[in-house]
Amino acid sequence: MAGTELFGNEERKEVMDVLETGVLFRYGHDSQRNGVWKAKTFEQEFSTYLGVKHTHFCASGTAADSLSLACCGIGYGDEVIVPPYTFIAPIEAVLLAGAIPVFAEIDETLCISPEGIEKAITPRTRAVLIVQVFGSMGRMDEILAVCQKHNLILIEDAAPALGGSYQGKMLGNFGKMSAFSFDYYKIITAGEGGAVATNDDDLYDRAHKYSDHGHDHIGNARGAEQHPILGYNFRGSELGAAVVLAQLRKLPYMIEKQKAHQNILKQVLMEFPEIRMRHVPDEAGDSATFLSFFLPDADQATKVFDEFQKEDLSASYWYRNNFHYHRQWGHLKELKSIFNLPVMKMNNVPDYQNLQVPQSDAIMQRLMMTQIMVNWSVEELNTLASKMRSAIKKALK
Repeated sequence: MAGTELFGNEERKEVMDVLETGVLFRYGHDSQRNGVWKAKTFEQEFSTYLGVKHTHFCASGTAADSLSLACCGIGYGDEVIVPPYTFIAPIEAVLLAGAIPVFAEIDETLCISPEGIEKAITPRTRAVLIVQVFGSMGRMDEILAVCQKHNLILIEDAAPALGGSYQGKMLGNFGKMSAFSFDYYKIITAGEGGAVATNDDDLYDRAHKYSDHGHDHIGNARGAEQHPILGYNFRGSELGAAVVLAQLRKLPYMIEKQKAHQNILKQVLMEFPEIRMRHVPDEAGDSATFLSFFLPDADQATKVFDEFQKEDLSASYWYRNNFHYHRQWGHLKELKSIFNLPVMKMNNVPDYQNLQVPQSDAIMQRLMMTQIMVNWSVEELNTLASKMRSAIKKALK
């Protein structure tokens, strides 16, 4: 991903600022810091970038999902509508909240569909957790309308689409609370790390308290702080914040280069009438981390995938991927946990073993995806375009 391509002196400088103070903890020790507050600085700059009121830096994207659910009051027995196409972290966060993941169909945006949400709603549904998949967005106007109609909380996991936007508003602005990840495979990275963002003062107040064992963070003496609520440890460190702060400042450049490179490769795909591009509700808002496209059927999709691999081209056929689609989630289907999850003791829990999402399966069987890199040279791009064209011709002959 883009962030790992661009590590340099900027990240080293921010990290050294922290190491020179000796304060790796994000709270307190004011006199030792010499004004160095990397988590706070990142939160301010990230809020400005997204156009939101509040950001809270935390330990991981999974922690951000858990924080979002907790702050929105999602807990024991609540149903949360989730997509079957995502890294499993948001579903794990729902389970650990004591809530019940209920799967709904996706559409050709690759995000959960408004029709899928409607069909999945029951009297116990409290929230919808949309994952903005690989650079782009779902049909946000319709999804927001469904949530408003049924009085559901929308939580937005925008981790795979940081830098994307919809109708001029950055992704991460559409949910009551949104979650981001900065792990090694995200567009900006600190190795690990995450953040929640919100425009709601009360939710932000809950987030910074809950992520730090309920500390109220009033005053400058940690030992004197009060604990108005029970909490957990989802804190991020100053070192992680330092790295992702430097990365954030490079993000506009990353998006600009990705869009230019994606457009060149997209022109190759458009030479083939058999290929249809992913539906992007706002083309201008695609952050272009990947190029996603559909073949007419599963057989042709796998042939293209195989030819891409022969040419050593970046290729993902998510239908049979081990991590990002429900078909391979045996650990979820069998609820293989090292402790008793609340969902194991509840009635009316969905039959995960026999999860049926036929529309999603039909979409995923035809889907191919290739990654877009920032540092490609003109020569490398031309070579890639030529190899892609050749590979597709061989597969579709």
